[in-house]
Amino acid sequence: ERGARVVLVRPAPAYGVGGPRSIALPEFDPFWKLVQESGTLVAFHSSDSGYQRYAADWEGKQREYLPFTLQPFREIGQWRAIEDMVGSLICHGCLSRFPDLKIATIETGSSWVGPLLEKLAVAFKKMPQGFQEDPVEQMRRLIHVSPFIEDDMSALADLLGIDRVLFGSDYPHPEGKADPITFVDDLAGLSDEAKAKIMGGNLSRLIPA
Repeated sequence: ERGARVVLVRPAPAYGVGGPRSIALPEFDPFWKLVQESGTLVAFHSSDSGYQRYAADWEGKQREYLPFTLQPFREIGQWRAIEDMVGSLICHGCLSRFPDLKIATIETGSSWVGPLLEKLAVAFKKMPQGFQEDPVEQMRRLIHVSPFIEDDMSALADLLGIDRVLFGSDYPHPEGKADPITFVDDLAGLSDEAKAKIMGGNLSRLIPA
């Protein structure tokens, strides 16, 4: 009733008296039921997901933050949180219990998509009884991704389908485009119909006017 059409959720476990646990577990179903019934889009945006503690297990706890210091080990694992979040939604059955959810990942790139699809395919092959449906097809049906401008849009469209790719300018962040609409120039290998979907058609379906 306050006009919200999108809610932001941190890609991380929820914390409570029992410790951290996945928000895709049945105990959180009342929330997902409201989300599905209202048609609200849930967006997972790059956040402080608490994963620094895992890097600290390998590198030790840093006593001082040093700006502009290169940290390649942390770089290779920085999208682990969104991969775990989407994997949790699928493996813990949330997307099966609520098959009409609208889910988008924002400012987390798309480099994690292919590896997660591969892991889901392997898990499904080993233990199909652990899933209510093919997890790869489920991800391709329900998860929308806004990639970084340097990501391969055609490759992402091949993985998820053109209807699941969302334009995002990242403006006015310094790593975004000065003229966001020129993002379409990076889609030269796609058809006009595909470009129209990425540049706004897909999002207009998720957030109707």
